[in-house]
Amino acid sequence: MGWGLDTGRDVASRGWNIQNKRTTGGVKPVAPRKTCNRMSMIAARPPRLAGLAALLPAICAALSFSVTDILLKVVYASGMDVLTLVSLRGILVVVFFFGWLRVAPPARRHPPRQRRIALALGLLFAMVMLGLVASVSMLPVSIAILAYFIYPLLTGIGAALTGVERLGWRALLTALTAFAGLALMLGVNLAALAPLGLAFAFGAAICRVISLLATRAYLSGTDARLTTWYAMLPSTALFLVLWIVFGAWNPPQTAAGWVAFTVVSACSTLSTLLIYVSTNTVGPFRTALAMNLEPLVTALLSVWLLGEVLTAVQLIGAGVMIASLCAFQFVRGR
Repeated sequence: MGWGLDTGRDVASRGWNIQNKRTTGGVKPVAPRKTCNRMSMIAARPPRLAGLAALLPAICAALSFSVTDILLKVVYASGMDVLTLVSLRGILVVVFFFGWLRVAPPARRHPPRQRRIALALGLLFAMVMLGLVASVSMLPVSIAILAYFIYPLLTGIGAALTGVERLGWRALLTALTAFAGLALMLGVNLAALAPLGLAFAFGAAICRVISLLATRAYLSGTDARLTTWYAMLPSTALFLVLWIVFGAWNPPQTAAGWVAFTVVSACSTLSTLLIYVSTNTVGPFRTALAMNLEPLVTALLSVWLLGEVLTAVQLIGAGVMIASLCAFQFVRGR
């Protein structure tokens, strides 16, 4: 009947009293309509810069991980081994987060069930860290990271198999294409690659997939700092036990090695936090899409800074794999 567009004369003609006019306004309908139109226009046309800003945490996480990947070689070259690195890093991170949480307590603490899940994820995090740093110590950085970075693809397949999301034929096609790209990248000179290094990289990827699926299912909306701290407790304890039983104290022997170790610890921790932030902001799929920058940037930096060499076929395989991973994310989002 168009009541929302009644004028003052229409209201009077219906016999409404003055009080009703005051409460309904005798208000001119033009101003609210203009305001609503402006609001709808703003909602319908979000600025591009706002979209890019929302992706910045994931992009920064990818770049930060790339810096970590490259500097790991510097750390190892300075005499530091894997167990010493992850143990000392774990101690520093646990102390840092303990102080941060004391100064700025979380708004809501984890319930007992979520706390147990976060502690269990810490063991998976330990497996990821050990597998990744071990693979980097045995393989060229570019190959280790690209092999490990099959995890976004496996995460999508795992989500589909567990019923988190449907997986259509286009997604399966991009999955097969990505595996073909990985085969090209590794198959050219497979005999020259350390099989144990590849096993560590793929094992780390599988642990990462399980961790992501469990986090998405059980820890949504929790404080990322508290989750990280809970996860670091068992992982650091495991690293320390392994270091005491099997390792020796092998810190960096050069000033450059200590600087690289400090940057690795800061960047890897920052990346973990930013991934949680990005997942809560733009969702896990767009976050994984932005994280596909990591292997590409790592491969380019390893060629430029470390003098590593990728053959033409390996470059084609890497390009096919990364393009397929990106396409896979787009397909999953539809």
